[in-house]
Amino acid sequence: MNRTMKLIIFIPLGLLIAAALVTSVYTVDESEQAVIETFGQVEEGIIPSGLHFKLPWPIQQVRKFSKETFSLQFGYEEVDGEVTKEYPEDTKMITGDENIVLADMVVQWKITDPKRYLYATNDPKQILYNATSASLRGIIGTSTIDESLTSGKAEIEAEVRDLLVKLIEDYDIGVSILAVKLQDVDLPNKEVRRAFTKVTDARETMNTKINEAKKYSNKQREEAEGEKDAIISRAEGDKAARVEKARGDVATFNALYSEYTKQPDITRERLVLETLDQVLAEAEIYIMNDEGGTLKYLPIRPAETKPAAAPEGEKNNER
Repeated sequence: MNRTMKLIIFIPLGLLIAAALVTSVYTVDESEQAVIETFGQVEEGIIPSGLHFKLPWPIQQVRKFSKETFSLQFGYEEVDGEVTKEYPEDTKMITGDENIVLADMVVQWKITDPKRYLYATNDPKQILYNATSASLRGIIGTSTIDESLTSGKAEIEAEVRDLLVKLIEDYDIGVSILAVKLQDVDLPNKEVRRAFTKVTDARETMNTKINEAKKYSNKQREEAEGEKDAIISRAEGDKAARVEKARGDVATFNALYSEYTKQPDITRERLVLETLDQVLAEAEIYIMNDEGGTLKYLPIRPAETKPAAAPEGEKNNER
């Protein structure tokens, strides 16, 4: 009877002690972070990796979380690199110029505060999904369809990331945003895509024509500028030549005037003769000084050229 009582007492006690020892020892891997809960309340601090001890369950228990980077796939689900499910209603959005687009994205995030992640909200992943949706819709709603589909994607990504980071900081759910990647922005159906493609092609053609017109305008302007510079250069050359000629004429006149003041009669006759020579260059000029009586003059003509001598045979014939 005593032995039976001892077995009834010591066996459960031994099992309880063994269970306490087993639940008092735990390890945290390098890729994990852990916190201790004492009667359901999380203690301050994050347990580092390694072997650790705690009070046995149910006094204390360990909650472990991965340090890895998680991916939130907004608008679709992907498994092993393949899209397995899409959520078009989540990705359908209205742009700032009142067009409908489909936009999905990936958000890289990780747990930075396990305590806040555990108790700040019942479902932190859903809050992160809703915040992503609100951020993306808010930025798309202020962008044009051209920006969303073409050159504005990088700017949209940056603005979505900034807005999402701010929202998560305000919610304080123990996670941090590492990166935001806009996966795809597309139009809702083929007819709209075809119409948008035509508009885009027309815009590209317009831009090409505008660039060609600007190029032609610049070429014509450059040629006109060159011609203007040439005309100005020639005019300045003519101006300098005329100024120099005028200075030469002034110097000549001053020299003549100086001689005239010395011998006015001789200089006057000389000027008359030079003027006659210039005005009547092809005429025969006779200079006479008649004091009465018989008129005398001396014609001065160039000597006439004698004809060339004829050959000997022609001379005999002439005789």
